[in-house]
Amino acid sequence: MSKEMIGILLLALAGFLIGGVYATWKSVKLMAIVLGLAALVAAGAAVAWFVG
Repeated sequence: MSKEMIGILLLALAGFLIGGVYATWKSVKLMAIVLGLAALVAAGAAVAWFVG
């Protein structure tokens, strides 16, 4: 698997998690916060992967 593909998959994961935040925000705020943190980690990992 190429280096770019892994970064793109991490960005896709971050987007998927942000969608989960949007979907769960009104009903389960704690889960939305956890998903948001996971999205930040995935996006940060993607940026680090592209830079490094």
